[in-house]
Amino acid sequence: MKTYAGDLKKGEFVLYQNEIWQVQKADFYSPGKGAALMKARIKNVLSGKNIDYTYKSSESVETADVESIEMQYLYKDNENLYFMDERTYNQFSLSLQIAGTIASFLKEGEKCYIYVYNEKPIAMRPPMSVTLKVVETEDSAKGDTVSGAKKNAKLETGVVVMVPLFVKNGDLISVNPETGEYTGRQ
Repeated sequence: MKTYAGDLKKGEFVLYQNEIWQVQKADFYSPGKGAALMKARIKNVLSGKNIDYTYKSSESVETADVESIEMQYLYKDNENLYFMDERTYNQFSLSLQIAGTIASFLKEGEKCYIYVYNEKPIAMRPPMSVTLKVVETEDSAKGDTVSGAKKNAKLETGVVVMVPLFVKNGDLISVNPETGEYTGRQ
């Protein structure tokens, strides 16, 4: 499917060099002379590489018909993550390399959005935050009130994150799966 570069919007998928890229930012630019331009930052959905690309606004751009489907995370093995589309009960696998570090924060049964192109999963959109239980952390010493101090905490999925000193074993905490940062206690 083709569209004009001047109509590109953030979040759309385009084909560039025979690969699928997602538009991260699109700015319309009209110089004093000459044709208007669309400056876009695009991200390769497979490699995660970002590039800046400038289109003439009247230039034709090939868009990719990528569907975002909410799926349930089932399990993982040494190479893949497995998801199920709850509407059709179809199961899909996504390479651990594509999922990256986000896979460490997923619990079985959790909902995620998977990008599907030509009936094949190509990437995942992680949740903004996940709630996980702290299974192992050291106790803080009484009177230890250093501002901004952190300690390691092992979560139920096995991943270790830095948390404030007041977090204890058994606490439920929120974590941003893209950055691995603690965002709050439940």
